[in-house]
Amino acid sequence: MISIKRVLFLLLLIATPALAQRNITLEEIWSGAFRTQGMYELHSMENSNQYTVLDVNWATGNSSVDLYDFKTLEKVSTLISSKDFAELNSIDAFTFSPDEKKMLIATNTQPIYRHSFFAEYYIYDIATKSLKSVADIPIQEPVFSADNSKVAYAHANNLYYYDVATGNTQAITKDGERNAIINGITDWVYEEEFAFVRAFDWNKAGDKIAYIRFDEREVPEFTMEYYNMGLYPYPYTFKYPKAGENNSKVSLHIYDVKTGTTKQIALNSFNPYYIPRIKWTNDAQTLSVQLMNRHQNNLDLVFVDANTGKTTGVLNETDKAYINITDNLTFLKDNSFIWTSEKDGYNHIYHYNEKGKLIKQITEGNWEVTAFYGFDDRTGNVFYQSVENGSINRDVYSININGKRKTRLTPNEGTNEATFSPDFDYFINSYSSATTPPVYTLHESKKGKLVKTIKNNQGLANKLDKYNLPKKKFTVITTPKGHELNAWMIKPADFDPNKKYPVFMYQYSGPGSQEVSNQWHSYNDYWFMMLAQQGYIVACVDGRGTGFKGAAFKKVTYKELGKYEVEDQIDAAKVIGGYDYVDESRIGIFGWSFGGFMSSNCILKGNDVFKMAIAVAPVTNWRFYDTVYTERYMQTPQENASGYDENSPINHVKKLKGDYLLVHGSADDNVHLQNTMLMVEALVQANKQFDWAIYPDKNHGIYGGATRLQLYTKMTNFIKEKL
Repeated sequence: MISIKRVLFLLLLIATPALAQRNITLEEIWSGAFRTQGMYELHSMENSNQYTVLDVNWATGNSSVDLYDFKTLEKVSTLISSKDFAELNSIDAFTFSPDEKKMLIATNTQPIYRHSFFAEYYIYDIATKSLKSVADIPIQEPVFSADNSKVAYAHANNLYYYDVATGNTQAITKDGERNAIINGITDWVYEEEFAFVRAFDWNKAGDKIAYIRFDEREVPEFTMEYYNMGLYPYPYTFKYPKAGENNSKVSLHIYDVKTGTTKQIALNSFNPYYIPRIKWTNDAQTLSVQLMNRHQNNLDLVFVDANTGKTTGVLNETDKAYINITDNLTFLKDNSFIWTSEKDGYNHIYHYNEKGKLIKQITEGNWEVTAFYGFDDRTGNVFYQSVENGSINRDVYSININGKRKTRLTPNEGTNEATFSPDFDYFINSYSSATTPPVYTLHESKKGKLVKTIKNNQGLANKLDKYNLPKKKFTVITTPKGHELNAWMIKPADFDPNKKYPVFMYQYSGPGSQEVSNQWHSYNDYWFMMLAQQGYIVACVDGRGTGFKGAAFKKVTYKELGKYEVEDQIDAAKVIGGYDYVDESRIGIFGWSFGGFMSSNCILKGNDVFKMAIAVAPVTNWRFYDTVYTERYMQTPQENASGYDENSPINHVKKLKGDYLLVHGSADDNVHLQNTMLMVEALVQANKQFDWAIYPDKNHGIYGGATRLQLYTKMTNFIKEKL
């Protein structure tokens, strides 16, 4: 007779594998079941050794800005909570006045494009706990003056400033007009491709405001229709310069608050086609301006005397391909400056004097600096992030400004990102890897000594243990042409080397991008693991043109986007198809945006390799995309017609053999639906069968409500049916 204990033991043995094999579902992924805990809007104070965090209670909807001490990590106080003010539905964003006695609080935000938004803004006095409105209308990009007395902001394409003491508002510009003139806020293409919105800035005396004016009257217009706004579709028209077309005419202006007058700065002796950055130096009457030519291969750093308007060229850089714009320009007390550049073949840190003469190349080597954190003028140390410990990893380092005493401050291999205290004595490190969810820790900056763990995601890690998730394994694939490419692979947890598996490849492949990185899971990663649980191998390869392996590796694609990147995906698929455990007749590929351009090209040019492809929001011909991005890598269509046409999937539709799913949002302001519509027409006229889906009123991200769940269900079903 079998005892009850024996029966229970046997039942436990049977049940345990079932529990361990729990499968991920799309519903869990897109409901946020695997969301990590973080330190949101982590902000280091300037005038005290403290930091703030935006704490959000997702259950109640309340949000608060809490102040903490860097040294002890103890909470000092709650500076403001939305529940205490009827005016605040939530705290969507916040900034401080220079003296950090007041805050600008954003609520009821309304997105415009990728980075821009309108919001209702309030000035909050921390000492008196009082709240007052900056304007009775939604505004953009408010910022305090250096003397804390005024707030400049934009509304309806004009600039204004609000006097905090009197409550009076003064117009700085009056000629702003939609789709014509924009003052102090970037146009669509600057926002998207130069990645900034606020194109105005106070000087350090609080008596002048520099701003860029955009005259977009000659820029062609693009119209999208919104379908869910009434009985008739609503047309939305905005200025969008496609490759080779007119850009906004930009000009630089300085407004004098004391006199109420504006001076236009003459820049014609340089290359003023683009003004991608302005920044006041530590001299209150000296403005720095970065200027670029249309090809974006000539960059001038120019100093402007705000009183006289005189311009002085300080630094000039040229490149055979292109130069990327960054926000790393940092002025020291003597107005010497720190600058990052790829001019030696890798992105490194340089120190120049106030005249633009090179003092020292601070970092050097066959690796890239990926972030600049700041300079400690007490110790002379520079703090930065780099890939010196492998291009898929990120570590935090310190080095003296003389290029000596370099110290690695983060010991764990993976992705490390730092937020430093104002005195640079401490930093909060955000660490994750492909096997470790985000961990936030406090460290001493001198040697990186761990002080205390602030927050981890052990609860999520424990939860994921129940799923027996397959692991992401990193490797390097060497193609038949000899190119060494970073890659990762996810195999089923019960992988059997004697079986043959289908392979689903994912990539993005855009210039300077990276998908093969040692960090915690994205939403896509959970989807890939779900597919692995269902018997697929998922792989990702970063081909030539991607980032963090030097300028030569990245810029080889110049003037031929989609040639070498596609070659590398096809070659990598052939290598993977040669593995004993891979069914080479069942290889698919997926990508979004640039990745959709790539997956489309791969199913066409690699029709003997790929059985199926999914392309979401793809560029199908670079002639349809914007000037700044496209011309940076391709020059204009007038100059490089063959580069545009030979690698555009729309011109290769007759090669389609496999199964192809094409997806787009109808309100995509970035990669227009036009790309997919003309691709569809080309496929139809070539008598090719394919699947496609259009998501009404959805932008480039294709999200909102159940949209992502429905989309990923569609893609999953397509993979199961076709691969």
